[in-house]
Amino acid sequence: MIAGQKFTILGAGIGGLTAAVALARRGAKVTVLEQAPAITEVGAGLQISPNGVRVLDALGLGDEARARATRGNGVWLRDGISGHEVIDFNFDKVAPDATFLLFHRADLIDLLAEAAREAGVDIRCGMTVEAVTPSLTTATVKIAGEAAREMGFIIGADGLHSVVSPALNGARAPFFTGQVAWRATVPATGREPTEATVFMGPGRHMVTYPLRQGKMVNLVAVEERATWADEGWNHTDNPDNLRRAFAGFCDDAQALLERVETVHLWGLFRHPVAQNWHYGQSVLLGDAAHPTLPFMAQGAVMAMEDAWVLASCLDRYGVDEGPARYQALRHARCERIVEAANKNARNYHYANPLARRLGHGALRLAGRLAPQQVFKRFSWIYDADVTQL
Repeated sequence: MIAGQKFTILGAGIGGLTAAVALARRGAKVTVLEQAPAITEVGAGLQISPNGVRVLDALGLGDEARARATRGNGVWLRDGISGHEVIDFNFDKVAPDATFLLFHRADLIDLLAEAAREAGVDIRCGMTVEAVTPSLTTATVKIAGEAAREMGFIIGADGLHSVVSPALNGARAPFFTGQVAWRATVPATGREPTEATVFMGPGRHMVTYPLRQGKMVNLVAVEERATWADEGWNHTDNPDNLRRAFAGFCDDAQALLERVETVHLWGLFRHPVAQNWHYGQSVLLGDAAHPTLPFMAQGAVMAMEDAWVLASCLDRYGVDEGPARYQALRHARCERIVEAANKNARNYHYANPLARRLGHGALRLAGRLAPQQVFKRFSWIYDADVTQL
């Protein structure tokens, strides 16, 4: 039903480019407007769980994705201070049929941008969208340095600082969680674990995992603090601040921290899930609709799921009925994942020594007796297949 129809996507991130490919493969004429001067990504890692891999497979990109990514072998939870194992989720044992991919963000962006261009998508960089005015029949877009003009059906994949979301929901005030996060990549030595490792400590934790076939290691470190840090993750910080925050962690953690030369810091904020994801000829997806904290590694994957479902609903039900169908299918699931991420942060940060011993002890016992059952608590996330809706 959308063959030949025109769509304008704001944002050439993972959600926007996935939507561009999904729509173009259905015959739509797609333009992507990106404010950056070129599609480039600073170094950062992404965990794409099986529910996201299924979207890549459905787009015909699965084989190339596997070639460019590192296969995730598991998740290893460790006490950050002692280094002792708490629980090890080996995917071959707890999820033998599932594929977890560890991507350098730039590699996934490149894969999706290449696929979009091959499908005929027009990607225009250096386009700063200042305002969007939606209506029942079209949407008017104001680009910096240009007069406002109608652009037909608009998809707001423009992230945390979306210009489309306020037009549909009004201003939504986030609040600081009392947590900041550092992000860095370091060269690998070849001796690092091939799985994601979580070092858990009082009021802080650190996640590491391999990228680019083990050539580098991604590092995300979270600390609870009263002081506020700017939202957004492209603020540089002194690596010594990161090292001081985790000075009491074990030798394996220190070996990674010592190799950090460049690091970015951002404040973690909680945002309400948008009440309205669509109005007339405008619709939201990804962080523009449901920003999430990074504690379930589902931000990019939710955007990919959104993109597939939106394209499918628009094709099946048209631009008038499709957006409402899309929100009905996605809202509750995304809200549940956002809440799961909020809760997971607390599970890593036992500040009280007794609570930490009890919490870690319970996980160790569960890991010895039934690790698969523990992992299955998240099967509602990982087993989902939106390509079959």
